[in-house]
Amino acid sequence: MRVRDASRIDAAAIAAIYAHHVEHGLATFEEASPSAGEMAGRLEEVTAKGLPFLVAEGAGEVLGYGYCAPYRTRSAYRFALEDSVYVREGHHRKGIGRAILAALIARCEALNYRQLVAVIGDSGHQPSIGLHASLGFVRAGVLRSVGYKFGRWVDTVLMQRPLGSGDGTRP
Repeated sequence: MRVRDASRIDAAAIAAIYAHHVEHGLATFEEASPSAGEMAGRLEEVTAKGLPFLVAEGAGEVLGYGYCAPYRTRSAYRFALEDSVYVREGHHRKGIGRAILAALIARCEALNYRQLVAVIGDSGHQPSIGLHASLGFVRAGVLRSVGYKFGRWVDTVLMQRPLGSGDGTRP
């Protein structure tokens, strides 16, 4: 397996991975799966900002993807990013998400960002919470019942990790 920059030709595979999570999981609060064209647009929007959008590839297929986008749009948040990582169904617990997230962290540190935030759908989503914790994220809080999907209220867990010198020095 290798982690590399995503490109437009990966859009269909990325859309298929994401569609499974949209239709069957709580990692995302989207309720309608975006098309490959929409995912290509999202990829281009992220990379146009100079931010990383990566795929993990093995045996010629995309096994997972992840990216970092601005945490919020107001200028004071300009040193904080939010990560998103998704793994193809049937390929969990093989180190794919960890490889993607570790590469995202390294890229964001090299770009001199200072904080990385994870907004994890479903407070019961222990694999994602554990993955983030294993790479230095700490729980910052829980937003109770902020989503409603699959006929039930769903929490989000906020986790945070400093990048580089974090808030120890001025940007």
